[in-house]
Amino acid sequence: MMNPFFNIYIGPMFGAKTTRLLADVDRLKYKGRKVVAFKPDIDKRYAEDKISSHNNGTIEAYCINDAEEILSFISQHEEIENERINTIAIDEAFMINNIDKVLIKCFRLGYNIIVASIQMDANEKPFENIKNMLPFATKIEVCPAVCTKCDQDAYYTKALFDIENATQEEKIGAKDMYEPRCYTHYYK
Repeated sequence: MMNPFFNIYIGPMFGAKTTRLLADVDRLKYKGRKVVAFKPDIDKRYAEDKISSHNNGTIEAYCINDAEEILSFISQHEEIENERINTIAIDEAFMINNIDKVLIKCFRLGYNIIVASIQMDANEKPFENIKNMLPFATKIEVCPAVCTKCDQDAYYTKALFDIENATQEEKIGAKDMYEPRCYTHYYK
């Protein structure tokens, strides 16, 4: 058995985190690895049963509300199919309850882990579940976007609406609701 990896792609919205996740998955599939992907059930922006990037890349994914569902899925799949899953890919991990505990457990059991997620909200509050996974990562890549006000790297996500009074669906939002910003344009 090879040593497992735990890749985490973080950064603002539109930083190509999901694109990197999809590239990892594509490469592993070419190698003949069994990869299973999950996404939060609440994220219906592009497709209900697919992880989708902003540049239209997709893979089939199972929608979950709580990360414990991953453990159930793996157990059932490996028993029924008599085939070990090699890699677990998660998009928008910050939206999934208990994702940190479950993915750390899976990593300790020898599964490869690939995560794509923003690491903090538009009010600069880090997501605890993402912070908890970082020490276990074998690779962390911060994926900047391009600032919508200039051509600098953007590491922050700016909400274009009153986020404090928004519904959960509004907070998930897409292109017209958030913009990536560089340091200068985020703090201006």
